[in-house]
Amino acid sequence: MARLPKRYNPQEAEPRIQAFWRQLEVYHFSRNDTERPVYSIDTPPATVSGHLHLGHVYSYSHPDFIARYRRMQGANVFYPMGYDDNGLPTERLVEEWVGVRAAEVGRKAFIDRCLAVSERAESDYRSLWQRLGLSVDWRYSYRTIDALSQRTAQHSFLTLYAQGLAYRQEAPTIWCPTCTTAIAQAELGDLTRSSIFYTLLFQLVGGGTLQIATTRPELLPACVAIFVHPEDPCFAGLVGREALVPSSGHRVPILFDPAADPGKGSGAVMCCTFGDATDVTRWRTHRLPLRVALNRRGMMTDLAGPLAGLPAKEARTAMVDSLAVQGLLLGEEVIEQPVRVHERCSSPVEYSVTQQWFVRLLDHKAALLAAGEAVIWHPPHMALRYREWVEALNWDWCISRQRAFGVPFPVWICDACGTVITAEIAELPVDPVMSSPTRLCKCGSASFAPDPDVMDTWATSSLSPQIAGQWLSDPDFYAKVFPFSLHPQAHEIIRTWAFYSIVKSSYHFERVPWHTAVISGWGLAPEGGGKLSKSRGDGSLPPSAMVETYSADAVRYWAASAGFGKDAVISEEKVRAGAKLVTKLWNVARFVSRFAALQPSGVGSESAIPPLTPADRWILSQLTRLVAQCTEHLEAYDYASAKSEAESFFWQTLADNYLEMAKLRLYSDDPSAAAGASFALGKALLTVIKLFAPFLPHVTEELFQQLFANSAWEVSLHTTSWSAADQGFLDEEAEAIGGLLVAVATAVRRYKSEQALSLGSALAELIVVPDTLALAEALDAAGADLRSVTRAQRICIGDGLPPEAVSLLTVPELAVGVCV
Repeated sequence: MARLPKRYNPQEAEPRIQAFWRQLEVYHFSRNDTERPVYSIDTPPATVSGHLHLGHVYSYSHPDFIARYRRMQGANVFYPMGYDDNGLPTERLVEEWVGVRAAEVGRKAFIDRCLAVSERAESDYRSLWQRLGLSVDWRYSYRTIDALSQRTAQHSFLTLYAQGLAYRQEAPTIWCPTCTTAIAQAELGDLTRSSIFYTLLFQLVGGGTLQIATTRPELLPACVAIFVHPEDPCFAGLVGREALVPSSGHRVPILFDPAADPGKGSGAVMCCTFGDATDVTRWRTHRLPLRVALNRRGMMTDLAGPLAGLPAKEARTAMVDSLAVQGLLLGEEVIEQPVRVHERCSSPVEYSVTQQWFVRLLDHKAALLAAGEAVIWHPPHMALRYREWVEALNWDWCISRQRAFGVPFPVWICDACGTVITAEIAELPVDPVMSSPTRLCKCGSASFAPDPDVMDTWATSSLSPQIAGQWLSDPDFYAKVFPFSLHPQAHEIIRTWAFYSIVKSSYHFERVPWHTAVISGWGLAPEGGGKLSKSRGDGSLPPSAMVETYSADAVRYWAASAGFGKDAVISEEKVRAGAKLVTKLWNVARFVSRFAALQPSGVGSESAIPPLTPADRWILSQLTRLVAQCTEHLEAYDYASAKSEAESFFWQTLADNYLEMAKLRLYSDDPSAAAGASFALGKALLTVIKLFAPFLPHVTEELFQQLFANSAWEVSLHTTSWSAADQGFLDEEAEAIGGLLVAVATAVRRYKSEQALSLGSALAELIVVPDTLALAEALDAAGADLRSVTRAQRICIGDGLPPEAVSLLTVPELAVGVCV
């Protein structure tokens, strides 16, 4: 073995090692390899919506741990990278960074700005991922706005449309007035806010009054019915009558609805078109008329009379003032109210009748539930989140967006008859705004209007396996990697990315898109700051600064601290612990490199095993169990436990105990005395380096190159074989003796601490009293190791402790004391 430098400098070493990986194409997928099994990863295409934070580092590290392990297990790993850079998130980023909107500069100029901003952001993303050491094959990078992605998304849409699974309809849709676009059910969030329950007085036609409480009095012009519970005695005899709506004076019927809550407000509730999703359901069920009082920008329409043109909030205040003057406002109550909001901007949503494109979901819920069961979820309870989402669906998937930047719908609308004209498959990708159909409408018309809408970004990213796998451009390649082996993602997008990907794959291929889904938790801001956001700082160092301060390996160590499905608070203390582990690993390897050359056949060779002491056999047996445990954990996608087991062995078993046991023999002038320790240390070091390789890829590669590269190994540690659990080294007897040696060492350390002695202080004599002759013989064989770890000048194996001895340890197998 070569001698290592005294210090390891990660800031110098890590970029150099990364350049080494790129130069030697260590992480390249081999499409022509027919021997190794393919392991393909559906890497999450990062949404281009701001700067990456440590939460992204946390979740994107997790699939890399698995990729590195699978590669060392002999898999041909396909690990692409994508950027989700089309649609509303990127538009909002451009509006923030550049300060312009599409309406201000025109569609084409705005799209050009979107492309420029996304390219800049993606360059930053790639730099961070490479600096973190992700073992991605960068040849297989894609953007969801690039030509292949657009072609794939448009091909998918046309196929679904031809099958009747996609349709265009004017219907109530969830609408964001701030983003001025329709959105899907999956994009809704919940926000609790203080609101006011206004109790209003309605006049009954034919005499009498009715009290109704509402938080949306500005929607009175849109009221189309009043509902009461059929078993509420307060309203007996009112069903079938009509009421006059305050302010507007139009008549509405009073109807039964079991969903009306007698305990909420007065028990009677008005139905407006539309205040919420319940209004939409009642409107459909009872075939009520449509009265639109709020437009798509959240402003009152002409139906609101004098309130026309006012924003909804201002109209609410004006309506309340008007009702109070008329004596129709009976009371106000402050309440805490859950509000449905658009997750992108946190604005309360409205429900508006618009012309939109939809993908059918509600008719296929049973099949989609079954598809979810076909996926292996880690952790398993994430399967329940998928199931609950599908069961709770009450809308088809609205895939059209009234925005400028995104994948266009490849369709035109006939001006004469309204027929939808689709592009030809061979023409894709197309922008209907910039081109025309190549055929006449069936009615004979040649006059068409392009569909100006763009697709929901999830309509494209749900095809990430098809885009990364080159479904349309290289079918042979696609057949090698699909279905993908692994789908890593965060838990909050199970309802979007995971669900929509399953929808698309089920509809197109009648199978799920991947075998296994692994779900990461969130990286949380310190001190209760909650989930990290690209748009909010969290008070910690940004990812690049954290990496440069502590090293990529140290940050990855923190990312491996919690398993799939678990959140992790950003902790510089844990990152520093990772840096400390890197330093300790280097120092232990440096120490071992001074002595392992004493092994005649070279480290890693098992052709000539020298005589071994009980301590040697103990460490080798423990090492075998460690390999089996770490392998079992990683096979179960439990990288956190694998890292924890390896770290515990390294610090406690190897560094704190075995190294101290072996030092006396290693420093001996007798090569034969040192041979066993040299062999065991060399084997332990190489094994530990491999077990740490998925988590600490840089320092382990550097150690491998410095200490092992001259042997007949692969070019990189990360393409060598994963450590195998050598059952020949399992030795329960040695493990028992080793456990006693550790117990003795611990007792001696405790004694020295109590006596204010340094751990290196010598003891004149250590008295050991074993309970059997066999144990006495084993301890005698381990005498040098016991003297080394305790710093005892003499070990006396006797029949009992003398009266003057201080007892240090009494266990069933032996007693230990020291003479003062």
